[in-house]
Amino acid sequence: MVSGSPGGPLSFAEVFDLPVSVDLRTAARAFGVCPATAYKLVRGGCFPCRVLRPGHRYRVPTADMLRALGIEEVPVYADDLRTGAEHAAWAQRVPHSRTEECS
Repeated sequence: MVSGSPGGPLSFAEVFDLPVSVDLRTAARAFGVCPATAYKLVRGGCFPCRVLRPGHRYRVPTADMLRALGIEEVPVYADDLRTGAEHAAWAQRVPHSRTEECS
């Protein structure tokens, strides 16, 4: 379940917290259309991105939805940068294995 108002559009932060695929109602929110319109678009083959139908439910791959929205790259968060810097510093302090020294 996505946080925020149940009927309002998704915020930028909410979009990047989505799982690998979302239900059609969540995709409708991302595109700023009401769920009824989204279902009509799917039935008419006009939804702006690929829609899967495993069983009786519709699922929209998040990557396809982001591409259709013109979002090609995932933003980098400050926490990710800090974690990466800490890992790089740790890797420089760790002694290399003997096999690397001999080659």
